[in-house]
Amino acid sequence: MVRKIDAATRIPVPGGKIIDEYVGRVNSGDERLSIAHMQAPPDWEEPPQTPEFGEYTLVLKGSVIVEHEGGSTEIGAGQAFVSDPGEKIRYRSGPAGAEYVAVCLPAFSPETANRDDS
Repeated sequence: MVRKIDAATRIPVPGGKIIDEYVGRVNSGDERLSIAHMQAPPDWEEPPQTPEFGEYTLVLKGSVIVEHEGGSTEIGAGQAFVSDPGEKIRYRSGPAGAEYVAVCLPAFSPETANRDDS
């Protein structure tokens, strides 16, 4: 069955980052995967997390810096990265900010992101 999704749902987050979810738990009720368009201001950062989902990310503009067990990797416009479930990671944006599309499998939820809020 084809389902047209007319618009995203904006998910509020602190720090100036914008998340527009097109497919996922919030906007379409899908738990199998989520697809979101993200925009992060320059030098934005979030706490480390150990998600229970895999994340597949395509950077459209700027850069995303991924801190992980092996170090830190900068992903620029036109590049992509994959993080596996259970891998401790931390995301930051570069000095020009970042615009990117993230696909999470299964769908993102704050509970399964397992953020380190300490």
